[in-house]
Amino acid sequence: MRIADFALERYFARWEFTVEHIACASDVEGWSMAELVALADDETRSMWDGLRLGYTESTGHPLLRAEIATLYEHIAADDVLVFAGAEEAIFCLMSTELQAGDHVVVTWPGYQSLYEIARSVGARVALHLLREEDDWSLDIDRLVRSFHDDTRMVVVNAPHQPTGMLPSEEEWRRLASECSSRGIRLVADEVYRFLEHDARPALPAGADLDERAVSIGVMSKTFAMAGLRIGWLATRDHAVLDRCARLKDYTTICSSAPSEVLALIGLRARERVIARSRAIVGANLALLDDFFARRVDAFTWVRPGGGSTGFPRLAAGGPAGGSADAFAARLVEETGVLLLPSSAFGFDDSHVRIGLGRTDLRVALEKLENALA
Repeated sequence: MRIADFALERYFARWEFTVEHIACASDVEGWSMAELVALADDETRSMWDGLRLGYTESTGHPLLRAEIATLYEHIAADDVLVFAGAEEAIFCLMSTELQAGDHVVVTWPGYQSLYEIARSVGARVALHLLREEDDWSLDIDRLVRSFHDDTRMVVVNAPHQPTGMLPSEEEWRRLASECSSRGIRLVADEVYRFLEHDARPALPAGADLDERAVSIGVMSKTFAMAGLRIGWLATRDHAVLDRCARLKDYTTICSSAPSEVLALIGLRARERVIARSRAIVGANLALLDDFFARRVDAFTWVRPGGGSTGFPRLAAGGPAGGSADAFAARLVEETGVLLLPSSAFGFDDSHVRIGLGRTDLRVALEKLENALA
């Protein structure tokens, strides 16, 4: 198998654990073990205290799959397969459901795995460009026009990373209907679901809209538990889950036993977990709104509709001459504040990803403003 380097991960491998402020993180400030275990109910506390470190069920703990299923309307425990993070779920899904010559449409810029793994198996990938001049919106008409007779899969991340794009429910249902009528599998990357801004409701899950559609979920983003490495696929198409489970036998085999119990604790307490994440993201979004309103000389800001990232553009006559690569490099070296240049998405050299989920963003923004001065 030959696959291109994961540019974003290579960038983070260099900086993530050496800088003072990761102002471009896509996750939300992680829970401490003590805080999370304190949320346990009697059953999960007993499971945690009596946990033995043996192998777990390859499909995921039955109670965990049942709890994940409650995030959906038409999904049961048997419609869920647990993985070591969303990354493994994406890898298994793309590797088993696509073959050489298949046509796939993927929103872009975006998470590289969503299109690079498809390319690695020989699929023909068409990137659906989200345009800043359209406020990064999902153009359903243009997207549908890109379908071919041999289009097998449409992959959409919403709420979207890095732009924060969030389609309306009407747009989302229309896309699902268009895919269904053509026999195209809709893959909904929903790892930022429940982080909608301005009291907007969550979109219906992709897996709830069509029996062949697949939803991707994870504990890393909205649930702020990236260190658990627990993700999942949800679909009523059991043939998909079976093929993915057979490939998983060659990857992780099963998930970490402590991680599964901790994920179950978090999901059962999800009202408190999500409220915490929303509070952090909401406060940071207000900070960024104020910052970008004051610094129109340096940045153009399209306010995200959901998720925990934004994608501002450097003004052409602004810092580093508008070069995101140059500005990010200078900023991290001089201030210890890390931004992610858009070249990590293979996109351009004028945007940076900024994260809304970390509790030190206020300090990072102060350092950024001093650097601009």
